[in-house]
Amino acid sequence: MKKTLNSMGRAVSRRSLVAFGLTALLAGTLAGCGAKPADNAGSVEGSAPAKAVELQIFAANSLEKAMPEVQALYTEKTGVTFADTQFKASGDLIEQMRAGAQVDALITASKGTMDDAVAGELVDEATRLDMFVNDLVVVKAEGSDVEIGSLEDVKNIEGKVAIGDAVTVPAGKYANQALNTIGLYTGAAGDDGEYAPEFADRVALADKVGTAAKYVSTSDATIGFVYSSDIFRYDGIEQAFVCPEDTHKPIVYPGAVSASSEHAEAAADFLDFCMNDAEAQKVWAKYGFELFA
Repeated sequence: MKKTLNSMGRAVSRRSLVAFGLTALLAGTLAGCGAKPADNAGSVEGSAPAKAVELQIFAANSLEKAMPEVQALYTEKTGVTFADTQFKASGDLIEQMRAGAQVDALITASKGTMDDAVAGELVDEATRLDMFVNDLVVVKAEGSDVEIGSLEDVKNIEGKVAIGDAVTVPAGKYANQALNTIGLYTGAAGDDGEYAPEFADRVALADKVGTAAKYVSTSDATIGFVYSSDIFRYDGIEQAFVCPEDTHKPIVYPGAVSASSEHAEAAADFLDFCMNDAEAQKVWAKYGFELFA
């Protein structure tokens, strides 16, 4: 994707560019008349300085550890700052946007949830890009002697199985797709069916993927379905099994600029930075994310 940062590596809003142009013109005029230029750089004499850009990001809950580090890098390199980034289940983020929340960029944990955002005209479809990929894994409590050699083994596990609520949690939807391949869930889409009767009372539904991880770490569930990146985020869990890629749809994190963003150019620049900056790439890798090829 073509970079949209300016030649100085800074993301600048159109409003700032206009203010800068007017300042330069006025300064030249004053210099020609022997007058002293205005003291406030970047603003016309008598007006307030141009306001620094602050971005509001809505991101899938599983990005909670990596994203702040990447944002700190971006602030250091561009001066652009960030409001209190919202990390929640992708479906919940979209509901907040529908309710009128001011957002500059959205990153979800599934293509389906981003499709919903596009359909609702919540994001600018032209700015949409696939950013990261992840794996669906079965986790157990750290030090547990539970062994999972295949998905079939889930049928014989004693105790609860933590799964995100597929209505709002993409990880839960992917988990249900995997469970469908062994007859424990009736819908192939992952949010269109029911758990098999012999399995339903063993499911511990979680409101987000982090809650599923917590259930396992506290032994409220014997195993749980989360992303591979979640092993880096939460203490007390370890990987028991990686679900084969052919048991669920590809786990892709799309990003897009909000249709109502007041800083659309800066928001697009930030998404580009996430994908293309070498230091940012190292942060994603540290937390188990792979860039979309």
